[in-house]
Formats: sequence, structure tokens, C-alpha cells
Amino acid sequence: MDLFASSLPFLKVIAAFAIMLAGIRFRIGLGISILSGSLALALLFGMAPQKWALVGIEALGQEKFLLLAAIVMSILILSDAMERSGQSRRLMDSLSGYLTNPRLRLAFFPALIGLLPMPGGAVFSAPMVRTVAERMPMEDCDRVLLNYWFRHIWELGWPLYPGMILAAALADIPILTLILHTGIGVLVMTVLGWIFFLRPGVLPADMIESGSAEPVGDCRWRSAVFHGLPLIIAIVGGLGLEGVIAATLPSVPFELGVIAALVVGIGCVMVQNGLGMRFLRDVLGKKSLWTMLAVIVAIFVFKDVMGAAHVVQAMAEVAGGKATLVTSAVFLPFLVGAISGINVAFVGATFPLMLGVLSTLGMQDQVVPYVVLGSFCGFAGVMISPIHICFLLTCQFFKVEMAQAWRRVAWPCMLLALSGVGWFFVLQG
Repeated sequence: MDLFASSLPFLKVIAAFAIMLAGIRFRIGLGISILSGSLALALLFGMAPQKWALVGIEALGQEKFLLLAAIVMSILILSDAMERSGQSRRLMDSLSGYLTNPRLRLAFFPALIGLLPMPGGAVFSAPMVRTVAERMPMEDCDRVLLNYWFRHIWELGWPLYPGMILAAALADIPILTLILHTGIGVLVMTVLGWIFFLRPGVLPADMIESGSAEPVGDCRWRSAVFHGLPLIIAIVGGLGLEGVIAATLPSVPFELGVIAALVVGIGCVMVQNGLGMRFLRDVLGKKSLWTMLAVIVAIFVFKDVMGAAHVVQAMAEVAGGKATLVTSAVFLPFLVGAISGINVAFVGATFPLMLGVLSTLGMQDQVVPYVVLGSFCGFAGVMISPIHICFLLTCQFFKVEMAQAWRRVAWPCMLLALSGVGWFFVLQG
């Protein structure tokens, strides 16, 4: 077999990814971009357009798709309810009284906002960082980096992030199992944030000493629990019900426990703030909600088209499966993450390929380590992305040139990816 023939399946996949990434880069819409990539993949591997459409329609009837769509929509509704009602800010005020260390206060509010997934959420915590640091003679670039980095420290270990939920759904593993293996990423992100953005060598003591002034907030734990109750219900209830279902009703989808907890959490915040049906109608009419749903649709279509077109088998037949596996678990997640700036994008675009290669090679027992590897590499790409919406909005808020801030983000992001590679080898034993 000549070189061109052996490379042809890979060139076809690269062409499909190029079309997808071009669409993301030129902002024609993430859902449309992934659908375009799936159509290109189908045509390049000899699948007729009618067959592509049929596979896509069948994908939308899958139980996994319907459950995932319900979870993502519920998370977005909960986030919007807490933000619109002002409950998120009241929660911040309730907790601020407990924070006396100025360095802790600089990192705490972005990290707390990070517990509530929302598009562009860093711009929500940016005013809080500005308030905490307003009497500190810090550079605005330092404020940008602190807000941006600590806003995202939870993304590899928090069960409410759509990227984590999608990864668990595609790999068909409980999300609790996944975050028990990726959760070390939270520690890695925190340590890197301290080393590169918060330690005394970066922010000298005389620069932040004014941050030891009396904190604001009522400092009452009852108030903090009251305002945080919807999050507590969603997180603790979701994980608890998921575990109960998995242990006692293995035939029932564990995602139902997460959905039930999220619905109760939404009901809680609506009752606490007197939000009525008009609020639900407004949320259900938001473009961002349906845009995210369109992305989930496109991801499941892409996944099923890849299987129906026998893409993985074609690649495995002409080349060593290990090479394909490394590409799909390391380079492609990082690349898609860097170009899209969105976790859901790298998970949906690359994990079906990676999981398909694992199945073809008979390595199903290695699903968790490879999903962890792909998650670390893809998330590092998302964090280094110059078009990450949180990065763009934070730079805009503090009026900082993006290139100046990006140069200081690049190194910790590369170390994050390398830590994922090291953790992968540990998990493999």
C-alpha cells in the first residue's frame, strides 16, 4: 500500500475537521459548524446525503441525547434564575464576611462564580475582583488573569459543566466516576494559579496589603446557606440520586437523578425570589438556550455519522491504531479547544473518534484514562484560546490588551496539558 493510499482516510478526517474548525473560526455557529463537518465526513467516506440525514434523524431519538438535552437546559435555566434574581450576588455578599486574607479574597469570588456554569461568566465576577482590588496598586493585567484563571478552576471536577456531562454521556460512564478521575485537575489549576498569578513573587505583599481592610457582607452562615440552597440541592442532590439509582436501579438511566435535582433546584430559586411562569417563558425563549441545544444536536449527529460511515475502521485498517488514538486523545482536543474556546466543542468533535478507536482496538477497559487525557488536553486548549469568551470579556472589562494577558496565560496552560499526560500514565498503572 503506497503512502497516499495509507494516508487517505486521515486526510479525509483532517479535511472534515478543517471545515468544522473554519466554521467555528469564522463564527457561523458551533452547531452549524459541527453539522457541516459531519456532512463533509459522510460525503468523503461515501455516504449519500440522504443517508446522512437519516442517521441524523435517528440520532435525535436516542435516550442519551434526550437526557443530555434536558440536563443542559436545566443547568442554563438554574444559572439564569440565580443571576437574574440577584441571588448569586447576595450569596457573594453573605460569604465575603468570612474572608480576611486578601489573596484568598482575590481568588475566591471568581472561583465561587465558577461553580455556576454560564457563558461568559467571568464578566460576572470581574466587578467583584475590581471591588476587592480597588485600593490595591495592581496592574489591570493582574486583575484580568486572576479573574479569568480562578473562574475556571472547577471545570475538570464539577458535575454541572456541560462539557463534563457530555464526556460522561459519550463514554457511557457515571459522571461521578469521571470527576473522581479528572478532579485532580482542580488542584492542578489552583496550584498553577497560585504560582503564576497570586504568589508573593508575582503580587508582592505591599501591593495587596490594603486588601486586609474590613470585608463587606453580613457574615451570617444562615444567609449563605439560604442563598446557596439551589446550588446545594442541584449538586448534592444530583450526585446523591445518581449514586442511588446506579446502586439500586441499574436499568434506570442515572441521568434522571441529575435532572430531578436540577428541577428541584430551579423550583427552589423560583420560590425564594417569587419568579413565576413568565420567567420560565423568557428563559425558554432565549437564543443562548436553543443555541446550546443545537450544539448538542450536532454533536450526536456527528457521533453517529462517524460510526455509520465506518470512519474509525478505515483509519485503523491503514495505520497503527495507536497513532490514531494519540491524535484523537491529545492533539485534536487541544486544537479544537484552542480554536473554539468552548469545552463542549472539543468533547463533541473529538471524543466520538477517540472512543471509536478504543472500541476498534479492543481497549474498552482504557476508556476512563483516555477520556481523562482528552479532557485535560482539550481544556488546556480552551484556556489558551484567544477567542475564549471569558478571556475576551475580562480583557474588555479591565481595558487590557489581549496579547499582553495571553502571553502570561500560555505557559500555565501548557503545564496543565502536560500534567494531564502525566496523570494519564499514572491511571494506566
